[in-house]
Amino acid sequence: MKHTLLFVIGSVLSLSAFAQASAQDSIALVPVGGMPAYTVDETSRTVEAVDYQHRSGATDVDLAGTALLPSADGKAKVRSKRGTMEVEATFGNLQNPTTFGAEYLTYVLWAISPDGRAVNLGEVLIGDNDRSKLTATTDLQAFALIVTAEPYFAVRQPSNVVVLENVVGADTLGSTEAVKAKYELMERGGYIPTGYKFDPVVLDAKLPLEFLEARNAVRIARSEGAEQYAGDSFQHAVQLMNSADGYATEGHSDKKELIAKSRETVQTAEDAREIAVKTIEEDRRVSERQASADAQANSQAQADEAIRQKEQAQADMATAQANAATAQANATTAQLNAVAAQADAANSQAALVTNQNASAAAIAAAQADADRSRSIAQQAQENESKADTDKAAMRAQLSLQLNEILETRDSARGLIVSMSDVLFDTGQYSLKPGAREKLAKVAGILIAYPGLNIAVGGYTDNVGGDDMNQKLSENRAGAVRDYLVQEGVTANSVSATGFGNSSPVASNDNSAGRQENRRVELVVSGEAIGSPVNATTGSLR
Repeated sequence: MKHTLLFVIGSVLSLSAFAQASAQDSIALVPVGGMPAYTVDETSRTVEAVDYQHRSGATDVDLAGTALLPSADGKAKVRSKRGTMEVEATFGNLQNPTTFGAEYLTYVLWAISPDGRAVNLGEVLIGDNDRSKLTATTDLQAFALIVTAEPYFAVRQPSNVVVLENVVGADTLGSTEAVKAKYELMERGGYIPTGYKFDPVVLDAKLPLEFLEARNAVRIARSEGAEQYAGDSFQHAVQLMNSADGYATEGHSDKKELIAKSRETVQTAEDAREIAVKTIEEDRRVSERQASADAQANSQAQADEAIRQKEQAQADMATAQANAATAQANATTAQLNAVAAQADAANSQAALVTNQNASAAAIAAAQADADRSRSIAQQAQENESKADTDKAAMRAQLSLQLNEILETRDSARGLIVSMSDVLFDTGQYSLKPGAREKLAKVAGILIAYPGLNIAVGGYTDNVGGDDMNQKLSENRAGAVRDYLVQEGVTANSVSATGFGNSSPVASNDNSAGRQENRRVELVVSGEAIGSPVNATTGSLR
């Protein structure tokens, strides 16, 4: 899964010592034309995680180099202690991390839980003969071990420059289960803002590695908007960097203090970066909610106008029918009067002529009234037809809005919104972040159309038992329904039903067909959007 986040960053951070240090002792950011865009790409990766069992003793786990650094190796001893796991790891044949990009200055050891949570266990520094050693603890009981190249030691998410992974062997003691732990990684090159470039890093420079990491951390925090969205924390990081810069330009009179100040700068800058990322995400969610509210208000106004026009058309139709009945009664009365006039003709020819003329005039007037009534009735029918047309237009508009987010088709049952099984992990019913984002947008559209009914249907393939698939389909349908309600859709307008593997849309004999059968569908209907003129038919699958 890949997400792209777009930020705009300002000019390059300027610190006094950066201008004074020599080119071989520093990493310089050079702006190239205007305001560059900063993108962060995320990829995913899987690795075997081991359940070490509580207090089961110690066991060895091998670490093998990946395709990025096949010569690297290592070994970890995992000891189960009261309330914690101790990891003692050694590493060999680690190359300079700048081999993978100018922004990479160090290595970090990570514990990855089976649900993909990454825990930073500490920095791996290259020692003599390219070998390193690290001892750390974690409260995880089941986890995998990986090593990644990073721009500084305090990162909270591993990069995708994975150089070592644990290898679960037959001699790994105490393991009861091996599972695939899927976790997200920062894309290689993601720490370099577009339009900037690094000067080469010389690792044998007089400046300590921690000082270079501090400069990396401040630069990355600024590129992610920390100066704007986490001003206090970012300014504190800048002050610490200036202090470290002072130590660096004093001829390294106190190297320990320089390293301590640099490490504090790294942590503070990373905190500022994290605050900025969360603030930007919250601002985005607020904007989406406002846009949804505006769309809801607009749709509500359109719905109210359509209802008003329909009620007016119905009132006009009732008036026209009443007028037609009155005209018909008048015509009948005129005819009776004409008969009476003919009966009186025997008494007076002159009176007969007069009465006939009067009757003819009354009949003509009644006929004119009838014609006017028919015209009014025709106008009322046209108004009702217009109301139906508006309803069809609203249905088409809703279909287009939904189809921009998820595949949507029209049917006699309503608009059918299809979602594949990528909404959930295999065998699970907890919504993924990407699924929640799409459903939040769908909810924002649905609540803008009052009076809709949403039927959520869950489906599985035939892998596993019928009872398990039935329960899984019900849980997935229920999870989608609950999230829609959480995002503002009226609870009594949403229903959820699980159909298990009873309604496949493709063959279960191959993986492509099974993937099509693992799905969730929303059937959207209601008087507000009427019925389609030409829609595909079919029962709820």
